[in-house]
Amino acid sequence: MNLFSKTLLASALATVTLTSAQAADPISVYGKLNVTAQSNDEAGESTTTIQSNASRFGVKGAFDLGNSLEAFYKIEYEVDTGDDVKENFKARNQFVGLKGNFGSISVGRNDTMLKISQGKVDQFNDLSGDLKKLFKGENRLAQTATYMTPSINGFKFGATYAAEGDKDQKGEDGFSLGAIYGDKKLKKTKIYAALGYDSDVKGYDIVRATLQGKVAGFKLGGMYQQQEPSAGGDSKTGYLVSAAYKMNAVTLKGQFQDMEDKGDSWSIGADYKLGKPTKVFAFYTSRSIEGEANDDKYLGLGLEHKF
Repeated sequence: MNLFSKTLLASALATVTLTSAQAADPISVYGKLNVTAQSNDEAGESTTTIQSNASRFGVKGAFDLGNSLEAFYKIEYEVDTGDDVKENFKARNQFVGLKGNFGSISVGRNDTMLKISQGKVDQFNDLSGDLKKLFKGENRLAQTATYMTPSINGFKFGATYAAEGDKDQKGEDGFSLGAIYGDKKLKKTKIYAALGYDSDVKGYDIVRATLQGKVAGFKLGGMYQQQEPSAGGDSKTGYLVSAAYKMNAVTLKGQFQDMEDKGDSWSIGADYKLGKPTKVFAFYTSRSIEGEANDDKYLGLGLEHKF
């Protein structure tokens, strides 16, 4: 994205904010910056980086259309503070939709239902220990339509259609399904459980089961996944277990992940809340890849602020 495009984006966002305020169309400007100083040891070579971890900026809102119908939207970009060439805007979720008694439907660039189904089980999401390093299925596709049912006794069901016109689909339609129970933040329910299924999404068929709950002050989570290429090939299975324990302003975290014939990883870390929107954190991740002589190792110290 060149300087003109960035300036145009900023001007458009400012104009939308002012116009929305006058038109009583509620809009939220939000984002976060997550930056770490890291020592990365990959393939036997060590480097030091100051890197961004899915830092983002976006606008979202909704408008009451009457008759129990609401329009909603989101436009979000990843901001890479460590990009050497300053081309640091990358599209994230960007969609428009309608919500009513029937549930909700949205069209545009969006996470698939299988990706959504993971909830908050990944304690090192967006960092070097992110589950996507070993598991397929963490997909955000450009050409999607997603339907979500309303909550039925705590259960929700959803389906994502991935159009064949999306370049990642390589001329094939794909479908992603999800069944979810509970609150992923574990504030309204003590248990979060989900099943996800991908059929020919970005070249893979995947089955995923996720469970997370609170036990004696701990947040304990687990995930099981089976994946195989849609065009044919061997099916591989993997699992993830995670735990977090909060002591006042400090949260201690640990995670282990394994995928058959690919590798395994483990991570430990700690977060310290300076305030509701701000935390400092540290982590260590070690990942072993099948056939590689050396393990990849990551040690990071970071700061995150949400707005």
